[in-house]
Amino acid sequence: MSKKTIGFIGLGVMGKSMARHLLEAGYPLTVYTRTKEKAEDLIKQGAVWKESIKDLAKDANVIITMVGFPKDVEEVYFSENGILANAYPGAICIDMTTTKPSLAEKIYEKSKEKGISFLDAPVSGGDVGAKNGTLSIMVGGDQETFDECFEIFEKMGKNIVYQGKAGAGQHTKMCNQIAIAAGIISVCESLAYAVRAGLDPDKVLKSISSGAAGSWSLSNYAPRMLSNQFEPGFYVKHFIKDMDIALEEARRMELDVPGLELARSLYEKLAEMGEENSGIHALYKLWKK
Repeated sequence: MSKKTIGFIGLGVMGKSMARHLLEAGYPLTVYTRTKEKAEDLIKQGAVWKESIKDLAKDANVIITMVGFPKDVEEVYFSENGILANAYPGAICIDMTTTKPSLAEKIYEKSKEKGISFLDAPVSGGDVGAKNGTLSIMVGGDQETFDECFEIFEKMGKNIVYQGKAGAGQHTKMCNQIAIAAGIISVCESLAYAVRAGLDPDKVLKSISSGAAGSWSLSNYAPRMLSNQFEPGFYVKHFIKDMDIALEEARRMELDVPGLELARSLYEKLAEMGEENSGIHALYKLWKK
C-alpha cells in the first residue's frame, strides 16, 4: 500500500526536524512555511515546496501544522485560503502546535462538518526530542483517527498516548507545561545555590541528576545553563504563551496554581530583559545578574 502524502506547515526549530523524519521514512512530503529559505534543505532531500497553504491542502492526504501562536493556528485553518476551505473530504488534519483546548475543539467540529478528520497532538521534548525522533506526543480526537495515524506519529516520537476526545491533547500539554514551569525554577535555584556555596556546579549536577532530584529539565537544561548556551530549543515567548493558556484554563476550572503564577511572573521579567527569543532555560539569567 502506498504511503499517504503528508503536507507539513511550519518548519521552525522543531517542525523542520519532525518533517525530516517523515521524509526519511519514505512519506511523500509537501511543505509550506512563511520563509522558503527554511525549507531549502528539505527540498534538496526530496520534499516538494508549495507556494501557499491552499495549494498544500489540496494535495495532501494528511496535513500537519506546527506553527507558533493560537492566532497562527486560526489563520492556517480558518482563512479563505486556509486548510478547511481547501482540503478535500476524507483528509486528516493534525495540529501539533501547543494551543488552546477550546480552539482544538472548534477545529474538530468545523472539520467534521466538512468530512475532514482532526487530531490535536501537541508534543514535548524540545529541539533534542524533535531531532532524535523521541518526542512525547499527546493526542486528542477520535480513536479511529488516532489509530490510523499512529505509524506517522511513530516516526516523530516514542511516547505516543491517546488522551481522549478533541482538546484532550492540549489539556495534557498544559499539565506538561505547568510541571516544567515549576521545575525550571528549581533547576535555576539549585545551580545558583551551588555557585554561591563555592561548589563545582558540574560535579553537583553529576551527583544530583541521577538521584531523587533527577528530571528531564535538570539533565537537559542545566548543562546548557552552566555553559551559557541559551539558544532556543523552545522559545521564551512560546512558553509565556503556553503559561497564559494554562492560567486561563485554570481560572475557568476555578483551580489555584500559585507555582505557575510565579513562573509566569519570572518569565515576564526575562522577556522584559529582551530574552523572548532565547530558550526557556535562559531563566537562569535572573540568578546570574
